[in-house]
Amino acid sequence: MRVGNSPLTPFLGGGPAVLLQIAHPLVAAGVVQHSDYQRDLWRRLVRTLRALYLIAFGTKAEAERVGGVVRAVHSRVAGTTKTQLGRFPPGTTYSASDPELMLWVHAALVHCSLRVYERFVQPLGREEEERYYGEMALVGELFGTPASVIPPALADFREYFRSELAGPTLAITQPARRVAAVLHEADLPAPMRVLVPAHRLAMAGLLPAPLREEYGLRWTPLHELALPLAARSVKAAATPDLFAAGRMAPLPESLAA
Repeated sequence: MRVGNSPLTPFLGGGPAVLLQIAHPLVAAGVVQHSDYQRDLWRRLVRTLRALYLIAFGTKAEAERVGGVVRAVHSRVAGTTKTQLGRFPPGTTYSASDPELMLWVHAALVHCSLRVYERFVQPLGREEEERYYGEMALVGELFGTPASVIPPALADFREYFRSELAGPTLAITQPARRVAAVLHEADLPAPMRVLVPAHRLAMAGLLPAPLREEYGLRWTPLHELALPLAARSVKAAATPDLFAAGRMAPLPESLAA
């Protein structure tokens, strides 16, 4: 999984992936109502990245153990919306185990990972893209996404992603804005603070333009020029910084290698 092994992929792709995920009103509702996102968002993100690395590079037993913990967490996240959220009226039920919501969360991660790698590391050939997509489909299944809802090939995935962006479901709701504000303004773990400019540029620059505008994130030609320069600095600093931050955010005991 060469794409995930680059330090640029999780650091530059993590922020926009979260913003894409919570652009689905029911995903945003679940995050706000079932997590301490105001205090623990970065630790949760680092734990998620470490879980992905265990799945990609650990043993089969380690990967299955990680998947089991993630599925158990998802099984506890369910509720009912309290206000109108986009096209969803008050009283709409949601669950983190809903296959359609799981697919969107998975899709945001796949989209942002590929975009970061191909823009800032190196282009991938068609076969390499398909191989990575297949590997990530297996990760999605380990996390609980049913294989039946995952598009079978990368072209199908891209059509699904385009249709979701153009469709009526995605909307930047108040819960999404609250999470986005924490993601943008919260103090990063100390080892990662040197990377703040690149992280904030990537959050805006890698989002589809309509969602970026809905979030109210500024993007100018100057930002466009600054993003690749900031990405270069991440190459030198991200690996030790992410390792140190990861030590500050240990996985649950059942995920220990």
